[in-house]
Amino acid sequence: MAGFLRLPPVYTYDQLSLLTEGFDPKHKIGDGGFGSVYIARLGDGRTAAIKKLHVRPQRAAAAVADSSTRSFCNEIMILSSIDHPNLVKLHGYCCDRRGLVLVYDYVPNGTLADHLHGSRRSHHMKSSFTWPVRVDIALQTALVLEYLHYMVHPPVVHRDITSSNIFIDEDMLIKVGDFGLSRLLSPLPSDQASLGDDAAGSALDRGVWTGPQGTPGYLDPEYHRSFRLTEKSDVYSFGVVLLELVTGMRAVDPERDRKEVGLADLAVSRIQSRELRKMVDPDIMQQGGESMMGTVEAVAELAFRCVASEKDDRPDSRELVAELRRIRNWVRRTNSAADDGCKE
Repeated sequence: MAGFLRLPPVYTYDQLSLLTEGFDPKHKIGDGGFGSVYIARLGDGRTAAIKKLHVRPQRAAAAVADSSTRSFCNEIMILSSIDHPNLVKLHGYCCDRRGLVLVYDYVPNGTLADHLHGSRRSHHMKSSFTWPVRVDIALQTALVLEYLHYMVHPPVVHRDITSSNIFIDEDMLIKVGDFGLSRLLSPLPSDQASLGDDAAGSALDRGVWTGPQGTPGYLDPEYHRSFRLTEKSDVYSFGVVLLELVTGMRAVDPERDRKEVGLADLAVSRIQSRELRKMVDPDIMQQGGESMMGTVEAVAELAFRCVASEKDDRPDSRELVAELRRIRNWVRRTNSAADDGCKE
């Protein structure tokens, strides 16, 4: 990769066990497919999120083929080689027969999923989770994708962009995490690497052949069919996140009609039949009123392009950044005009 491999510190299992009181459930703050996450204070005073991977002890040291072990090694390699203000930082790791453990930044304000669907969707939290904040979160996430796809060589495909993997701090700044499924795309040939971003963009489209992995509801259908992973698979997943921001709905909801369980399918159907307004999160309309509807429609249209069934019909991450910057400026102008109207 373009950046030097800067491996973080190695912790002993006993150190991390002591910090979490033996990985006591009272310190647990989350559970995922690959591990449980605990909160702890490090020796230097920093608060950390400590993820202990789900792996049987007898396999922890030797089972290279084990999915948890692959995820562990993958996350260390990639997060040690990249650096961006909107990425969760890896502070250390532990590889022990008793368990595989990763030590991250602790991001204190929950995930985007918490704010949209979960414990943080309270009246108090909703009042701060305005439409301008949602657009800014979308732009920050797009900037991460642009960095991974165009500013890192070889490019990185995250492969699991979801609202649960977008963490939010007290200032509503985001950190994208969980690189366990990420893949590097093929390095550019030397004769193309010197041609700049346009050559890089065309090379990205080659992708890599790999079995489909990801989160239901966010998984690129073309990748699922073809086993060919490209940066446009991240764009598809990001489109679903945009739809969550617009609608407040979950990416997958078995309570919906069979053909509408997946949010992408539901949104495409509603947008094509000009029924988007029926899907818009009522909180957005209560906070911003009709004046915000133009920008909401613009984000929904961008999401519609992102979840196109064919990857060639989707925008790339540079286009996402440019369009979301335009929409954010539009939102700011609309807010400013509304404020001026109130003063009059």
